[in-house]
Amino acid sequence: MTNTQNNLPFSGLLVVAVEQAVAAPLCSSRLAAAGARVIKIERHGGDFARNYDAAARGEASYFVWLNQGKESLELNLKDPDDQQFLQRILAKADVFIQNLAPGATGRLGFGSDELRKAHPRLITCDISGYGDEGDYRKMKAYDFLVQCETGLVSINGAPGAMGRVGVSLCDIGAGLNALIGIQQALFNREKTGQGSGVKVSLFDTLADWMNVPAIHEKYGSGAPEPAGMRHPSIAPYGGYASSDGKTIAISIQNEREWVTLCEKVLDSPELAVDPRFDTNNKRVENRPALEESVQAVFSRHTASEMCDQLLTAGIAFGSVNSVAGLLRHPQLRQRPVHLPGGESVDIIDWPVLSTIIPPPGAQPHAANAVARAGEHNEALRREFGG
Repeated sequence: MTNTQNNLPFSGLLVVAVEQAVAAPLCSSRLAAAGARVIKIERHGGDFARNYDAAARGEASYFVWLNQGKESLELNLKDPDDQQFLQRILAKADVFIQNLAPGATGRLGFGSDELRKAHPRLITCDISGYGDEGDYRKMKAYDFLVQCETGLVSINGAPGAMGRVGVSLCDIGAGLNALIGIQQALFNREKTGQGSGVKVSLFDTLADWMNVPAIHEKYGSGAPEPAGMRHPSIAPYGGYASSDGKTIAISIQNEREWVTLCEKVLDSPELAVDPRFDTNNKRVENRPALEESVQAVFSRHTASEMCDQLLTAGIAFGSVNSVAGLLRHPQLRQRPVHLPGGESVDIIDWPVLSTIIPPPGAQPHAANAVARAGEHNEALRREFGG
């Protein structure tokens, strides 16, 4: 593949990914972006995520986002010949990533422990729903279900209406945790010469992110209830409608900012010393009256006027955008991705800027291209003797 350049940090690294859906593809996509050669193993017909939707000019949005710069190899992992072929590739691999159903790779002869015994420098990464121990280990785990199981849904949404987070939070977090684990293992291999095993689960990932509400539940006054745009323990903190129907979010973090808001934006310095509002705890206790006072001012001004006042006063604020608004945002960076059919789409750019990884426009075409299912079957069989 031409996406591996000598000056990229992971150039020369061979990653084999028996992957599907989101978590593992996200992890391997970040390795590919840093120069690793990634061979994506797909079932015949391709990863089912290729058919999630057709939003990207006929291609699936998730697949286009997470599968650039990879080689696609179709294998039937129940076929002995294909199993042997994959073993030949793994003998030359640095990293093996998989997120099949619990126990599936072991039954097929590709269990991580066995692979590392056969190839001591190999780094393996297993991504699962609930880990490989406990009563839940064999349960199917999709992002929404794990949001439910970890209690995230119970604190998200509006009052009286729980809700899921609108992006695949568990999958994305697990993929990034897997990347962290693999990078640690690669660094350790540089010191010891030995590979190691990394295990990540969707449940553990989101449970870790639930630490703050869990601490409140265990040691405080209880976990927060769904609060919409409001913060459960800080006020004022939320969205306020302007006279032209737009919503502006503000975030007051300390007493100095509260006084400034009252004096320079709300034009009501008396609110800062009102006994109902003179500490954050009191403002939270008297939130309905507080919200009424703040909203009354926002209702008299357009969004543009309010933004100007907030900016001049040095108050933290943001416009509540739609996705269409995000795509028009002056801070948004986008880059082209080349599709199997020859067309291109623009997607949101990588979030990490680095002096050692050139911007996508400076990288070879293949680094930003999505392969069709099985596009590299013949080339890889020639290379690895399949």
